[in-house]
Amino acid sequence: MNGNGSKIEIFKPFGEAFELMKKILFQPFDLKKWLVIGFAAFLASLSGGFTSSSNPLSRWSTREDNKAIAESFHDVWPEGQIEWWVVALIAVGALLILALVLVLAWVGARGRFIFTDCIVRNRAAIVAPWKEFRAEGNSFFLFSLLVVLALIAVIVIAGLLLIVPFIPWGDQAQPGFAFWIGLSLFVFVAVCLAFVWALTSQLMVAIMYRQRCRARLAFAQAVDLVTSHPGPILLYVLFLLLLAVAVFMISCAATCATCCIAAIPYVGTVILLPIPVTLGAFSLLFLRQFGPDYDVWGGFVPPEFLPVLMPPPAPSGTEAG
Repeated sequence: MNGNGSKIEIFKPFGEAFELMKKILFQPFDLKKWLVIGFAAFLASLSGGFTSSSNPLSRWSTREDNKAIAESFHDVWPEGQIEWWVVALIAVGALLILALVLVLAWVGARGRFIFTDCIVRNRAAIVAPWKEFRAEGNSFFLFSLLVVLALIAVIVIAGLLLIVPFIPWGDQAQPGFAFWIGLSLFVFVAVCLAFVWALTSQLMVAIMYRQRCRARLAFAQAVDLVTSHPGPILLYVLFLLLLAVAVFMISCAATCATCCIAAIPYVGTVILLPIPVTLGAFSLLFLRQFGPDYDVWGGFVPPEFLPVLMPPPAPSGTEAG
């Protein structure tokens, strides 16, 4: 709590975000606008987080599986030697996949600024913000690439320290208690690192959009916000986790109700568009409470947003409500 008694709130900006979502998508309803903003949200999702496949059929490979794979390999190459062209084909395929991943990540980095612009200015535009935030998008992409490489290195080191020493060897060996403890710690570390970067990158995009700065400066400001206001940030994170559970349940229900049509890329984003718009607006409205330097509407407020976007409170302390 600061001297003027204002505080960082959680539920109030979420309610305002819901109101902004209704004005953006339903007041009035415009199918073309909906589809364009949905495409912007889809682009943003290409680098907007850590996707995971929840396939209930996935499982650990058993010794029988490994044996079957080895036998198939031996049938193809009885002498155990792989032709040079197979190695070359695998290498080229790996390079093509890597190139595709990098291109999608770059497009996603630019897309996050496009989607933010659609929310802030209440407009359905792709080309204009793509050009306007070219420098910021490219800076964010390069910085994100370096961070991801660093995170991969940390995760590999964690795996070497927590899992490899406890891997059972031999045909009859069984994983021991230490192995499962190490594996649990490894998963915990990996999930925490991924979530911390997801939160930091979310703050960075809003800061870069507002200040038109480079990623390094935005990262420093995002870290300073987290360390200076741990209470509100923690409550914000916990509330996001609750929202993530609700979004997951809604997404599963929509997928079942539409016979898996909602699982199709872009199509699912369009069907569930009110969700990413609300969450995107919520993040921006939460951040603007920390002062004018973090208020994405500081330079321009659409007239239709004025009834919702009251002047933000002065920078607050560490309490939230």
